[in-house]
Amino acid sequence: MAMTIDEALAQGGAGHFQKRLLAIFGLVWAADAMQVIAIGFTAASIAGSFGLTVPQALQTGTLFFLGMFVGATLFGRIADRIGRRNVLLLTVSCDAVFGLASAFAPGFGALLALRFLTGMAVGGTLPVDYAMMAEFLPPRNRGRWLVWLEGFWALGTVIIALIAWGAHLAGTAEPWRWIFAVAALPAVIGIGLRLWVPESPMYLLRRGDEPGARRVVDRVLVANGCRSLAPDVRLAAPVQEGAGQGLFGPGLRERSVAIFATWFLVSLSYYGVFVWLPAELAKGGFGFVRGYGFLVLLALAQVPGYALAAHGVEAWGRKLTLQIFLLLSAAGCALFTVAASPWLIAAALLLMSFALLGTWGALYAFTPELYPTGLRGTGMGTASAVARLGGLLAPSLLGVVVARGFGIAIGVFAALLLLAALATLAIRVETRNQAIG
Repeated sequence: MAMTIDEALAQGGAGHFQKRLLAIFGLVWAADAMQVIAIGFTAASIAGSFGLTVPQALQTGTLFFLGMFVGATLFGRIADRIGRRNVLLLTVSCDAVFGLASAFAPGFGALLALRFLTGMAVGGTLPVDYAMMAEFLPPRNRGRWLVWLEGFWALGTVIIALIAWGAHLAGTAEPWRWIFAVAALPAVIGIGLRLWVPESPMYLLRRGDEPGARRVVDRVLVANGCRSLAPDVRLAAPVQEGAGQGLFGPGLRERSVAIFATWFLVSLSYYGVFVWLPAELAKGGFGFVRGYGFLVLLALAQVPGYALAAHGVEAWGRKLTLQIFLLLSAAGCALFTVAASPWLIAAALLLMSFALLGTWGALYAFTPELYPTGLRGTGMGTASAVARLGGLLAPSLLGVVVARGFGIAIGVFAALLLLAALATLAIRVETRNQAIG
């Protein structure tokens, strides 16, 4: 009797095995969030340490995003060729080593090099994590669990905001060193934990190793309290749309262009806001909306955004949830541009934080399901690379706009997010409860 891996995983549901996988992947996901968000929190103190201006210090962010772009492009493709597990062990090790070394950089040149290498590791980890997590989840639970994994980003954001606040209150001489050291610690712990994670059974089956895929599936079923597959069951890969084509082949071209455009526009807006906002609030803010305390509040506002996205992707569908959050994000940006009081500014910023992170949750749940197994790592890697391109361009290109007024820049973000919502209309597929094989 033939059975797909999705059907086999559905027998065991999402249980103990997936919970442990979520905790392991989530730990490093929080670490990666800390590395990314640290850009905005460290620029001022790096400038002070090396006698630079803040825009010069933000070159650490530029090099970090350049590294993420290279890492996402490279490691996503490698994961489709040599396996998800090998790539994840390599990238998390590099994340830990280069991230920790950043805290001890003797000069600005060395720091730039280390941030580039850390960015490569983070860029390689993010898309492969999602491809692998998706391949261990049964269809009925996949969307919600993928948003939960993205929710660890909020945890990392809260931690790094608290560390930055604590370093500021303590009057630490070089706060950026403490921030980078703390950001690297979860990845250091994650190296050992990732040794427990087996190779993706979908990858093994695509490579022709049916016995290996069967052993992994049996391990998942037993961990979830179910019996192993019956001896007469043979795992078989389903026929998938776009299999055997590239990302821009006839069956996948339209969805690829639309989803990659959405990633780019969301990234440009998100990093445009959260690279500039910490410095803007720390130097004076807007009335009572200022300082590290409000930045922690903004980070906490992300949590209910993820919770609603986790509900939406299963109740309303992936695409509709994504569109709703894009429109909410644009509304938050638009409200900021017309806000005449600190209370309205606070409400606008909280809505932006809530909705933008819900948008990311929906994007990360939707994208891996749009591609067949042989292209999933490549598709996620390309999406992540496009997002890093947005992050790379945001500090420099939008710096000119921010110089004319922070409100003007936020208005630009609102327009970009509306454009992203329009781009999703070209994705003519809904993947809720669909097998990915």
